[in-house]
Amino acid sequence: MKGISPFVGIAITIALISLLFTFLYPLLYHHHSPSPPTPRLFTVEDLAIYNGTDNSLPIFLGILGDASRAFVSGNFTGDGLTDSLAELSSTEVKSIVEWRDFYNRTYIYVGKLVGRYYNSEGNPTKYLKGVEAKAKRGAQLMEKQKIEEAKVPGCNSRWSQDEGSEVWCDNGYPRLVQRPLEIALTGKMSKRCACYSEIDLDQPGLEVYEGCGFLSKSCRL
Repeated sequence: MKGISPFVGIAITIALISLLFTFLYPLLYHHHSPSPPTPRLFTVEDLAIYNGTDNSLPIFLGILGDASRAFVSGNFTGDGLTDSLAELSSTEVKSIVEWRDFYNRTYIYVGKLVGRYYNSEGNPTKYLKGVEAKAKRGAQLMEKQKIEEAKVPGCNSRWSQDEGSEVWCDNGYPRLVQRPLEIALTGKMSKRCACYSEIDLDQPGLEVYEGCGFLSKSCRL
């Protein structure tokens, strides 16, 4: 592919699409159609026909296929226009699968794209099963992180153009702390602001905001 195809451009305007090799067409088109089409297998060449350039044809959206990686990475050129999800984090893959499920609820299912995710008989490939397993793992990790973070309340925060950012605690003292499962979820390290009681401030891994007093309840950033 060279540049952004009409299919990609139209897909973006409809919604932030992700990945999964089912194909759908808009409900708006269905309103003018007496009955939904019989699901079928598509090739990449078949899909290219339904790219929005022919007003007499519906638009088909490939989820988990074609240039699907671009809908997560935001890279719509060169290597970004690929259906490979290699090196994406479990949360990114989870997001793609959730978009697949959303479109299945909102749009009309019309078939499958033969390729990386479905074989010539329309059966799921090992690659698709791996993607769904990774998405499930991402959901489990996110739920576990949510439970862990709920044990220590997060800081309040606000921002204004005149005063900048501020974090504060109604009860306790603001500290930066490593999000426990962030590396497993996203492949990156990140921290959050949490409120700790005075007796817990000696825990390892707690970081005082730069320029903020040890027992300050609010910190300007």
